Amino acid sequence: MSSFASILSKISFTSFSVFLTVNSFLIIFDTTLRDGEQSPGASMTKEEKVRIAWQLERMGVDVIEAGFPAASNGDFEAVKAVADSVKESVVCGLARAIEADIQRAGEALKGAQSARIHTFIATSPIHMKNKLRMSPEQVIAQAVKAVKWARQYTDNVEFSPEDAGRSEIDFLCQILEAVIDAGATTLNIPDTVGYTMPEQFGKLIRSLRERIPNSDKAIFSVHCHNDLGLAVANSLTAVMNGARQVECTINGLGERAGNAALEEIVMAVRTRQDYFTCDTRIDATHIVAASKLVSGITGFPVQPNKAIVGANAFAHESGIHQDGVLKHRETYEIMRAEDVGWNANKLLLGKHSGRNAFRNRLMELGIELESEEMLNNTFMRFKELADKKHEIFDEDLHALVSDEVLILQECYRLISLTVHCETGEIPYARIVISDNGNEMRAESQGSGPVDATFRAIEALLVSGAELQLFSVNNITSGTDAQGEVTVRLRKSDRIVNGHGADTDIVVASAKAYLSALNKLCSKLERAHPQV
Repeated sequence: MSSFASILSKISFTSFSVFLTVNSFLIIFDTTLRDGEQSPGASMTKEEKVRIAWQLERMGVDVIEAGFPAASNGDFEAVKAVADSVKESVVCGLARAIEADIQRAGEALKGAQSARIHTFIATSPIHMKNKLRMSPEQVIAQAVKAVKWARQYTDNVEFSPEDAGRSEIDFLCQILEAVIDAGATTLNIPDTVGYTMPEQFGKLIRSLRERIPNSDKAIFSVHCHNDLGLAVANSLTAVMNGARQVECTINGLGERAGNAALEEIVMAVRTRQDYFTCDTRIDATHIVAASKLVSGITGFPVQPNKAIVGANAFAHESGIHQDGVLKHRETYEIMRAEDVGWNANKLLLGKHSGRNAFRNRLMELGIELESEEMLNNTFMRFKELADKKHEIFDEDLHALVSDEVLILQECYRLISLTVHCETGEIPYARIVISDNGNEMRAESQGSGPVDATFRAIEALLVSGAELQLFSVNNITSGTDAQGEVTVRLRKSDRIVNGHGADTDIVVASAKAYLSALNKLCSKLERAHPQV
């Protein structure tokens, strides 16, 4: 079956809207790697972005927004790595309406099979006056220039009028008509601050499509934020009013309260085909796997009552509900758990598994390690885990790989940890840390073993960071499951998340704290795309 990217390469974007109407496709544009990463503490390494991109590609995501190449050298390299790795999906890079940004995006996307540049400029009166300090005429002129610059690198250009929800509709019509004439093929209407109500947003999309003379030459897209909990509702209302692309993220990850959740958009449209006139190309059986992967990499746990991917999404506590489901599933379930990937994680490897079986399973999961040395190290750590834990699941393998990547990048590394807890006694921890190869030792008391461990680390490193979050989750089920710990630290204006996994939760906590400190040590500064 030919990929969507290859189909796109065979048709002009002028006729693309007609193609979509005939085939009733809703384009899924995933921005987990860009907008999702703007969640405080959710930064991802290049390797982690590639792993998530492979999972998105496997799921059938049409467009993957890989990042903001002009933000930093690290962001540029990450977008380039995704562009070079992904074959089936369109890879997109974000750029402000600035020539240098667009040039940077074009360079990062050179290796993509199918590339898109997404450029934007603010259009609301409050943004134009107070942030841009530009007149409406200047904003239109800059937008047109930006689209023409982007067309030098690709004929797949997306334009967004930032803060469209608070923009004047007459001005929106003017600027969108101008950028279509300049060569924009997708018009993305963002509700940047999550301010718009569903009915209001739906009317906006319909009005723009009806009032812009050349609107038939572009695809209308929406990008909704969840500040009032309306991102999914606004997106779906927009689809009912002619939008044919939705920008969303796995688990609804994103800046402030987050973005529209991909899994909710996809399953709402698919479940209610009596209501929607289009469907997505997403293979929904990969949704839960994608959710767990993103949660594990970012350290943002999924709340149990989260729609589709929450642990309780298909659980029935009430006796009445249980009785109904047993008699006829559809009495209380509007979709099957299996359809979104639940019950898919089975035992695959054990302590007797060989190196080739291990490598093959990693490849099936879309994980490619950079070197034989990394593979050997990860395999050794897999064997160690298998001695402690009877059942090894896919989530365990993802955690192992993440841990190995972190080890290669760290200044501080846990060598050993001893903790002592006894009823009626003050807990204490004794720790040995490697600081760029130099071993350091310290011990400390605390209110519990984790508190004592953190105090011992601080006694050595004196980071001055403020602990803002300590979160513990099990990666899989069972008392022998690996515990996954997320630690959020703040120092000055920087916020970072650290992650650690181990069958010993105190060891996992120490790893997470050191992981966060390693990130604070990194001097990589990222530009914010909205500035």
